[in-house]
Amino acid sequence: MPLKVEVVSQDRLVWSGEADMVVLPGAAGEMGILPDHAPLLTTLKPGFLHVKQGDQDEVFTIVGGFAEVQPDQVIVLADAAEHVDEIDEARAQAAKERAERLLAEGTTDQEAYFAALAALRRANLRLEAVRRYRRRRRHAMPTPGGESESNA
Repeated sequence: MPLKVEVVSQDRLVWSGEADMVVLPGAAGEMGILPDHAPLLTTLKPGFLHVKQGDQDEVFTIVGGFAEVQPDQVIVLADAAEHVDEIDEARAQAAKERAERLLAEGTTDQEAYFAALAALRRANLRLEAVRRYRRRRRHAMPTPGGESESNA
């Protein structure tokens, strides 16, 4: 029996479907969730959320939040969540450069410093997701002729 999975951010339902396994970036480390898992509630740290169904692996960036696990269901309530295929790489790179510039300029405003640091961490997470997961998926995608792009 597969797990019912919902990934929700503050402003939208990011993904909903079934999975054989979910891998969460828990505060104490990565945790794998299979059907019939014991109920739990955990905080999430920034990282990658994997939703696996058969040979499919849907990957999301998660920036904090909570996850509720029930034996037949996983609900992820993320501060921010984004499917790897939705990431605008140029926009993430620009955000990284902007945050690095703000940090290099220095500030005595502690709130501005921590906001720039959080923006830099999120931009780096998004860029790492693109490097690790999106390109690998593109090379494995079949072409209309039935061959994978990496074999063409």
